[in-house]
Amino acid sequence: MSRNMQGFGMMISKLKKNPKKIVFTEGTDPRILEAASRLLASNFLTPILIGNKEAVENAAEEYGYNIRGANIIDPEAFDQIEEMVALLCELRKSKNLQPERAREVLKQGNYFGTMLVKMGLADSLLGGATYTTADTIRPALQLIKTKPGHNIVSSCFILVRPSATGENEVLAMADCAINIKPTEDELAEIAIGASDCGQIFGIDPKVAFLSYSTLGSGAGEDVDKMRNAAQKAKALRPDLPISGEMQFDAAVSPRVARTKCPDDAVAGHANVFVFPDINAGNIGYKIAQRMGNFDAYGPILLGLNSPINDLSRGCNADEVYSMAIITAALVDVDADED
Repeated sequence: MSRNMQGFGMMISKLKKNPKKIVFTEGTDPRILEAASRLLASNFLTPILIGNKEAVENAAEEYGYNIRGANIIDPEAFDQIEEMVALLCELRKSKNLQPERAREVLKQGNYFGTMLVKMGLADSLLGGATYTTADTIRPALQLIKTKPGHNIVSSCFILVRPSATGENEVLAMADCAINIKPTEDELAEIAIGASDCGQIFGIDPKVAFLSYSTLGSGAGEDVDKMRNAAQKAKALRPDLPISGEMQFDAAVSPRVARTKCPDDAVAGHANVFVFPDINAGNIGYKIAQRMGNFDAYGPILLGLNSPINDLSRGCNADEVYSMAIITAALVDVDADED
């Protein structure tokens, strides 16, 4: 278990009161099987493992994991396959998908698992132990689609480390994985999604739109974009403390903030960071992870009608376990938004 898993206590408590079902698209992978065995022992999350039943059970036995109680579903022996085929054809009718082709598509764990969520047979999905990010996200975009009022799918990383006070320091960073060069409107949506996600982890959001300029100290197109995006986010969510454009030192250091922007409520205390593009975001969270000694959880996908999340193909079982908890915890958040 991660050194910071105590920070997941609130999510686990909620799941114990209202257990969820989560689909794992790669049911024979040893990392998935180890995480599934731990979840089954904890009794707050029911894994659905996609794959041939015999192959999944043999793999679990080979690697020494107890998956008794897991729901194993073989796409090629699913008793509701005709209903699933019909629904998939309806969802993809604009592409003129025919039943014969739909059956072939549904032999793939990523599409089959996503359809289980679409049909209400599972609450959420976690994939990507062997699938690429694109192969996990594509079925979600095609079948689950974005929530009403959302124009994009975005992502955030939650970063956690122990502080000197004994409590965890928790930050949210976005978008570090999905949107390459987001527009002003997209940045505003990214900020709100990251703030809402951060609240699941106990963050009281204070949002900084990052730049090489602090409240007009610099000039240029990129500065204008972050300033305008911050204003748009404020208009959408006046309840959130939002500021920008802002340099990172002004965002996190009270001493620097007193010099650069003494009257700003976010400066010096920011805990949700919105980056101007994927280059800055991806570099930024990895610097925090590798040099700041933070544990990084994500990418957590935001804006979909149901929680679908992606794993790194280099993940370990602990990361699978953590991301399963996060993914399932987003179910109730999505329901509250609806």
